[in-house]
Amino acid sequence: MRVAFLLNDLQLSGGVGVVVQHARRLSLLQGWDVTLVMVREQDDGGWQGYEDLASLQVRSRTEALDEHYDIAVATWWETTFTLFEMSAERYAYFVQSLEDRFYDHDKAERLGASITLDLPVAFITEARWIVETLSSLRPDARCYLVRNGVDKSVFAVPESVEPSLDAPLRILVEGSARVWHKQVPEAISAVSAMREPHHLTVVSGDPESLAGVAADRVVGPVDHAGMAELYREVDVVVKLSRVEGMSGPPLEGFHCGATCVVTPVTGHEEYVEHGFNGLITDWDDPMGTARLLDLLARDRSLLHFVRSNAIETARAWPDWEQSSQFMTTALLTIAREPQPDAVAPSAHLLADLRAGIDAYSRHLEAVRWQPVAHWLLGLRRYRIVRVLSRPLRPLIRRYRQRH
Repeated sequence: MRVAFLLNDLQLSGGVGVVVQHARRLSLLQGWDVTLVMVREQDDGGWQGYEDLASLQVRSRTEALDEHYDIAVATWWETTFTLFEMSAERYAYFVQSLEDRFYDHDKAERLGASITLDLPVAFITEARWIVETLSSLRPDARCYLVRNGVDKSVFAVPESVEPSLDAPLRILVEGSARVWHKQVPEAISAVSAMREPHHLTVVSGDPESLAGVAADRVVGPVDHAGMAELYREVDVVVKLSRVEGMSGPPLEGFHCGATCVVTPVTGHEEYVEHGFNGLITDWDDPMGTARLLDLLARDRSLLHFVRSNAIETARAWPDWEQSSQFMTTALLTIAREPQPDAVAPSAHLLADLRAGIDAYSRHLEAVRWQPVAHWLLGLRRYRIVRVLSRPLRPLIRRYRQRH
C-alpha cells in the first residue's frame, strides 16, 4: 500500500504532528510505503522538531508527481490544490478542523477553505463533531473517525495524583499569543483576575510576543518531553480557544495529573466532563473563569477529585499505536471502495462558490461606501445638519431594515 500525505511544511504544530505520528506508524507495517509530500518549496529541509522521526520518506511536490500511489491524502485545505495533480487510485482528505473558521469573514481564504469540503473525496477526521458536520454538509461522502492518540511513553499516566493541599494553585497556559483563536492573552488576563494565590506558567513557541505579561514564568519553545514535565508540575491547564478540531494540551495535561478549565470549544466534548474531570467556563468571561480557578484554589477536595478523574479519562484514551490502527483500517477501506462520483460534489462546490462570490461582492460594495458613510455621519455634529435631516429619518430607518 503506497500512501502519500500532503503537507505544506514540517513546522512544529499540533496538526502536522498528528500526520507525522500516523505516517511513522504506518511506515512500519509490512507492505506499506508511506511518503510525506511537501506541496510548497521549503526554506529549511530539517524536521523542525521531529528529528526522531527522520526515517520517514519526504518528497517535494515535483518529485511526487512522478510517482503513483494507492491513496493520496490532503491534510490542510491548501494541500488540496495539489491533491488531484497526484497520480493515485484513490483520494482522501484528512480534516482536523473546519478550517474556514481560522479566517475572518472578509478573507478570501475563508471561502477557499470552505469549498474544499465539496471535493469528491473520502473524509477522515479526528473528532465526532466533525463527522456529524460533514455528514450534514456532504451526506453523499464517506467519513471515517480516527481519534488522535497520545504518546504515553512521553505523557505517562501516573498511578495516582498527589493531593495539592495548601500551595498556590499551579496553572499552565499554552499557545501562541499571535494566533487570535488560541486566546492566550485572554487566558492570562483571566488568571490575573484571581483572588486566591496562584503560580502561572505560560508556554509559547514565540515567547517574545509575551514580553511583560503577568506570568510567573514564560518558557518555550518546548518539545514534547519538556511539555510533559511542565504538565506534571501544574494542577490546571487553562485553554480558552475559540476554534479547535480537538485540542490536545488539556488531554496531555490529563495524562500527567492535571485537570483543566476550558471553553466549550468544538472537540472539548471528546474528553472533558464538567465537574467530573475538568471545568467548563463561558465565552468572553474572564471574571467567571477567574472564579472557577479560585474555586479550585480554595476547594482542594474538588481539585483532587477532578484531577483523579482526569487520570482515569487518560487511561482509557488510545495511544498512537491504537489510533494508527484505526487510520490503517480507514485507508484500507477507502482503497477497497470505489472512487466517489464527482457529479454531486461538483454541484455542491459550484453552489457554494456562487454563494461565496455573492457574499464577498456585497462586502466589497459595503467597504467601498464606508468612507462616504463615515463622512456623512461626521456631519451630524453640526446642529443645522441634524435639523435638516429630520424629514429623512423614516427613509433611513426603512433602508437600515432592508439592509
